[in-house]
Amino acid sequence: MAVAPWDAMNFILYSDVNDRSISQSLGRPEYSYYFVLKAYRPVLESLGRVHVVSTRDEVDPLYRQLLASGESSVFLSFTPPQNTPTDLECPTICVIAWEFDSIPDESWDGDQRQDWTQMLARQGRVITLSSHTARAIRRAMGEDFPVLVLPTPLWENFAAIREQHVSAPINSGTTLAIKGCIFDSRTLGLCADDLLPKPLTAEQLAEIEARRPPPLTLKRRLVIARHYLRLWALNPSDQPKPMARVKYLHHGYWEGFRDLFSDKAHAWLERRLPNIAGPHEVAVDEPPPLNLPDTSAVVETTVDGVVYVTVFNPRDGRKNWHHLITAFCWAFRETPDATLVLKITQNDLASYYSELMTLLAQLTPFACRVLVMHGYLDDPQYARLYQAASFYVNASRCEGLCLPLMEFMSSGKPVIAPDHTAMEDYIDDAVAFVVESSEELTIWPQDTRILYRTLRHRPDWGSLKRAYENSYRMAKTQPQDYRRMSVAAVERMHDYCAFAPVQQRLADFFGLVPAAADAALVTDNASC
Repeated sequence: MAVAPWDAMNFILYSDVNDRSISQSLGRPEYSYYFVLKAYRPVLESLGRVHVVSTRDEVDPLYRQLLASGESSVFLSFTPPQNTPTDLECPTICVIAWEFDSIPDESWDGDQRQDWTQMLARQGRVITLSSHTARAIRRAMGEDFPVLVLPTPLWENFAAIREQHVSAPINSGTTLAIKGCIFDSRTLGLCADDLLPKPLTAEQLAEIEARRPPPLTLKRRLVIARHYLRLWALNPSDQPKPMARVKYLHHGYWEGFRDLFSDKAHAWLERRLPNIAGPHEVAVDEPPPLNLPDTSAVVETTVDGVVYVTVFNPRDGRKNWHHLITAFCWAFRETPDATLVLKITQNDLASYYSELMTLLAQLTPFACRVLVMHGYLDDPQYARLYQAASFYVNASRCEGLCLPLMEFMSSGKPVIAPDHTAMEDYIDDAVAFVVESSEELTIWPQDTRILYRTLRHRPDWGSLKRAYENSYRMAKTQPQDYRRMSVAAVERMHDYCAFAPVQQRLADFFGLVPAAADAALVTDNASC
């Protein structure tokens, strides 16, 4: 791509997640800021010098060093406003990914930083990823507050995929590989009947009976009393003696004598002697560990037919992934050549395994295929995933940008998605099967008070199911319509997030002009 040289500017960049910590940070709320920083970096480098710092403490020393050399700088903080420092000498601008209809305009827990209006007023301007976020900020800060809407420039990143692969509605067979593990609904052997409680076997009943404590005879009560009196006298713990003795009296009361008192008498004792007759914690056996597969090797599988792909973190409540799966399985209960590939962006398999497997078991039997990919995809493996897809699916309640959706569209994939929040900037009927939605109350995610102060969207399950059915019908019977939608997706992303328009928006925002009107064009290393 040819771009003109610009007047020098130093951009100091910071994100709470960096190259060293990203592998341990997948799934954290802050990890998406790391990818936004990486996506912005090439366009910033085309406008000036970029310095990525690992801590906020590095910002001002670097700023003073550059200032002494006569160079101007700006600090771009890829963090939420409440985590952005306010005491720096260097001019600071926050880059915000936000998906709700209002920004926090009040503080809580005695922390004034939680009020974004105060934080943004100190900075004087802000960069956002979507028009939706810009409107929310201007509603709070005033229509004249400087806001730059800047999607991440990623269209050029998919030039090789567009050149090597023509998007097709029906996949004739693609091998997918991942370092991790793959769960295939066709080989899991899941059944809804397995979720029903099973009667206990004779051996289990015998084990329960053997573990039952002996009856509290007078002799047994005296044994319990003697045991805790002995501990009381010896006090072998590291705790102060009065505290330890109260603990032993508490255990002795509950294990040996509680049943001798009526509920009324126990309530009286609990009020008078709360340390002895108060609530008693009962040890509960730890559940058996999950039998999870090894995730250190590279595993493969093959997909074909009409393939739907989605990328999400199951611990992110915005993603509405239960509806995404249930609508798919109901739409294609009798359709064996429909496949849904779930690429999980969460390191901890145990954190969602049981919930996901229970959901799939509840949906059985179904003829369609659900494929879960857990682990790390390198660039060539991700490229095969882009190529394998017939459609990308999003059923989120709200989005700050949705990079995976934009990436698959840049690869020429039509999508199923709502047209709310950030997605309103690039989703419509020309590129997507639009999922209807309606507004619902919710909380700001960082608000510890759990107060309903803002809005998100509730995708309509029936509309999502119809979108699956209509997209499948197009793939099977209307290949020309599919091709038109594929081309429209590529063109939409070119207009929305190509390098040159994003570069021009940034230059205008910072007041940068080409170094010389007749300067020779130089070649940027982003592909065209």
